[in-house]
Amino acid sequence: MQKPAGEEPEDPLTVTPSKKWATGVPAVAHALEYSLEQTSPWRTGVTLLTMNQVDGIDCPGCAWADPSPGHRHRNEYCENGAKHINDEATTRRITADFFRRYTVSELGRRSDMWLNHQGRLTEPMVKWAGSDHYEPISWADALGVLSEELTSLDSPDEAVFYTSGRASNEAAFVLQLFARAYGTNNLPDCSNMCHESSGFALHETLGTGKGTVSLHDMHHADLIFLVGQNPGTNHPRQLSALEQAKLNGARIIAVNPLPEAGLLRFKNPQKVRGVLGRGVQIADRFLHIRPGGDLALFQGLNRLLLEAEDARPGSVLDHDFIRTHTSGFEEFARHARTVEWKDILSATGLTLKEIEKVRDDVLRSERVIACWAMGVTQHKHGVPTIREIVNFLLLRGNVGKAGAGACPVRGHSNVQGDRTMGVWEQMPDSFLDALRQEFGFDPPRAHGLDTVNSIRAMREGRIKFFLALAGNFVRAAPDSAVTEEAMRKCRLTAHISTKLNRSHTVCGRTALILPTLGRTERDVQAGGEQFVTVENSMSEVHTSRGRLKPASKLLLSEVAILCRLARRTLNGRADIPWHGFEADYGAIRDRISRVVPGLHDFNRRVARPGGIRLPNPVNEGVFPTAVGKALFTCNAWEMPHAPEGHLLLQTLRSHDQWNTIPYTLDDRYRGIHGSRRVVLVNPADLAELGLAEGEHVDLVSVWTDGAERRAEDFEVVPYPTARGSAAAYYPETQVLVPLDSVAEISNQPTSKGIVVRLEPAPVRPGASPR
Repeated sequence: MQKPAGEEPEDPLTVTPSKKWATGVPAVAHALEYSLEQTSPWRTGVTLLTMNQVDGIDCPGCAWADPSPGHRHRNEYCENGAKHINDEATTRRITADFFRRYTVSELGRRSDMWLNHQGRLTEPMVKWAGSDHYEPISWADALGVLSEELTSLDSPDEAVFYTSGRASNEAAFVLQLFARAYGTNNLPDCSNMCHESSGFALHETLGTGKGTVSLHDMHHADLIFLVGQNPGTNHPRQLSALEQAKLNGARIIAVNPLPEAGLLRFKNPQKVRGVLGRGVQIADRFLHIRPGGDLALFQGLNRLLLEAEDARPGSVLDHDFIRTHTSGFEEFARHARTVEWKDILSATGLTLKEIEKVRDDVLRSERVIACWAMGVTQHKHGVPTIREIVNFLLLRGNVGKAGAGACPVRGHSNVQGDRTMGVWEQMPDSFLDALRQEFGFDPPRAHGLDTVNSIRAMREGRIKFFLALAGNFVRAAPDSAVTEEAMRKCRLTAHISTKLNRSHTVCGRTALILPTLGRTERDVQAGGEQFVTVENSMSEVHTSRGRLKPASKLLLSEVAILCRLARRTLNGRADIPWHGFEADYGAIRDRISRVVPGLHDFNRRVARPGGIRLPNPVNEGVFPTAVGKALFTCNAWEMPHAPEGHLLLQTLRSHDQWNTIPYTLDDRYRGIHGSRRVVLVNPADLAELGLAEGEHVDLVSVWTDGAERRAEDFEVVPYPTARGSAAAYYPETQVLVPLDSVAEISNQPTSKGIVVRLEPAPVRPGASPR
């Protein structure tokens, strides 16, 4: 049971056997329990019955696609989605009295969960230089502080504008427009930390940074790979799509360093077999791969497919597709045959027989989809891994046809939409040219700073101003101590937020909290009641309309905050109708329709049930790469290595968590209850390391800079992780991810490949007895 909002939980760790299936009736019960602890039965009913419905509230959680209108269940949400939406719809409130009671330093010592459970922010707050308290400030004065700081900078490039996937399309477009009219491309976003490797790999090989499949494709595939993802926790509604695919005859191969309940069996609580029966088996084959071994796995599969073609010429590869639509096949084929089996088996931890069985599954399948998530992208070789997955799909023509394709599964509700709206530090000239044509100013052309480079620049004193549109930057970013030190060097930090989080306690010289409407709340402006739009993982853009009364009369929408700040700061420097944008979001969409390809006639088309499916050139047989065809690539074999006495650590979410915020201390699918400071280790590795179940250890990461990064006092839990690896919860372990440990090409932090040693933890002063 959740502790009251004013208390820190003190329950001891208990460990039970991990679950062999996901969802079912317990998921419904847990969703309702958490929802009713946060808000009233009436508000819970409003949010859940309108969630993911046509003209309803889009889930603020993951970005999984909705079924088409007319095919949606009355309860079109998952356990985690219900928790996310009612966590925002909570009736708990933070007022000025709260900030008089707690200093910033005291709040900084509280847990992520405690901060979140205090409730909704209700009025603008400021922490002045030299003070340790936030205090109330009017909106006019808060915006004045922001604009004065921006206009005093020596260069626009001394400012950074960060965006989280919780922002709407309209807010994201306004933010990037403001930043570029101000004069900078410093637009880091949460995608820099989750799927940047996907974007770079897909752009290079297919000419588009997005996935190529639809929900209809998922339902009608013959074979689906789930690589480095845990749908049961991170995007549970994907399980419904996988269930439908299985009922239509698909086979599913799960590739993961941990066996996850959602990859084993799914009990759909919306169907009788999910309530009374055993549900549906999800994975027909589970490959217990070592972290970072996915590149080697697909290199092995590609070699086997080439050898099968040698044995049966003309019967394995799609030569017509390869000849017509691809480039680089011959060079790729020569390279693929050079990868040694001893290296493939060493990197994957699999046997040749296991990989050959997967090849046989592929040969029996006409339509194949490859899904992946951060278990692939957050490695040093994430981009080469995804390029190799694309090679695999190209060999048998599984790109651009129904029931087949590439499916990077985004974990945040509008992270893909942010990028479509221009929130990227490297937007192409075609987008910048469209902005110039539409708004009459010349946007800056030099590439800006991504997340990692923004932190480096703050640390070096080159960034003075930091504004975050949603999110919890300091907990999502790598190298926690370095990130916090860097943020504190800013002259001003400001966060547009719905709830309190750790980032509000890590302040520049001056700090502002700017409370905003949530997605669940009615947004009424001068032009009437507004709706916003979002884009899901499958490039579908649709509306989201809040239904609840705002948490406070002092809240402003994201769009209103940004438009008012732009007016104060730019003072007419660009011919942009900020007043009109704030009054009527349709005016923003009109401009988007003339800037963003595929969103022509935006207002009319998005109002239709189901919204707009953005065009993907790949599905039209067009590959806008440098050579006008899909590219085969040659990727050097690579695997992460942990020296003797060390393990390869991957960070992950618990089941009762969304992004950086835990809702409880439990992870019931993995059998962890009452604590998050646990490290999951294979029993054989524990024996080799001389460690025992329940022992307390410090996790110490090893990196080339020689600096010690330590996460203190974790309890050892035996768990069937892949040999040589361990797992622990994020964001508590972000302190272990070196800022300079990044993926090649994409500069994405490598949170799934951290070399650590486990040291016995000393009893520290003030610690509870063990």
